[in-house]
Amino acid sequence: MHYVKLGATGLDVSRICLGCMSFGIPDRGTHRWSLDEEASRPLIRRALDAGINFFDTANVYSDGTSEEIVGRVLAEHARRDEIVLATKVHGRMRPGPNGGGLSRKAIMTEIDHSLRRLGTDYVDLYQIHRFDPVTPIEETMEALHDVVKAGKARYIGASSMYAWQFSKAQYTARLNGWTRFVSMQNHYNLLYREEEREMLPLCADQAVGTLPWSPLARGRLTRDWDETTERSRTDEFGKGLYQEGDRAVVEAVSAVAAQRGVPRAQVALAWLLRQNTVAAPIVGVTKPQHIDDAVAALDVDLTDKDVQSLEESYRPHPVRGH
Repeated sequence: MHYVKLGATGLDVSRICLGCMSFGIPDRGTHRWSLDEEASRPLIRRALDAGINFFDTANVYSDGTSEEIVGRVLAEHARRDEIVLATKVHGRMRPGPNGGGLSRKAIMTEIDHSLRRLGTDYVDLYQIHRFDPVTPIEETMEALHDVVKAGKARYIGASSMYAWQFSKAQYTARLNGWTRFVSMQNHYNLLYREEEREMLPLCADQAVGTLPWSPLARGRLTRDWDETTERSRTDEFGKGLYQEGDRAVVEAVSAVAAQRGVPRAQVALAWLLRQNTVAAPIVGVTKPQHIDDAVAALDVDLTDKDVQSLEESYRPHPVRGH
């Protein structure tokens, strides 16, 4: 395993982050393809054995049960001081007023619920899952600063939003002497490269580490375009992310993988790991091979010709994933 500093911090994270959205009770929430605790345990242990120290979940994943499973398994098989545990806040956790968003009330409530489910006193990285347009950014950033100062989070991060929104948040924090975001978890892969226009240059300029979600495009980069899975059939959010024109990119990944004699997942991840702003792609897994391919991608050295072949068929997309 390779390790890297997260952004401008001194925090060491594995270059592969284990995405934990696939762990949770299937009939809780909207992820019918989630793995229950019995099926999740060997995958988390395999990630630990591979040297992965970075685990990312969220309060909304399977109605909080992802946090519960991840917390229990890590407590049994890892030393807390040796892992980097990340979770997120924003999504609706209950009906009625104040059940979601980034108000001070929501943040202070949800950090305590997440810590209880995770079975820990603190998280290493507390991220806002999306931008909240109806809460003043000053309220959100001060609340997050207070979470850090209370010792409940070591660092804070953000996820998909427009670059101007991220810049506004960082400026607000700096102006008031509050804690700033050290990371950006954004939608970025070979099928969706719109982040290269604004967000990635901003992160590079401000030394913010990026943690791309869906680095394999919901698995589309690992299989033939017309092949489906249980997740692709039931993931309503994912159905709107990609378009028919992306087929050519998928075929290019297949061709490069065949030429090099490696699985497609390794090629797609190797391309992402070449990007200088990327600290650690967040890789979701449901099979042991998914972890093995992610780790093996660290040693796949793509040539300039490979990269040109992978990138040349890309066509612009509408902004998606925010």
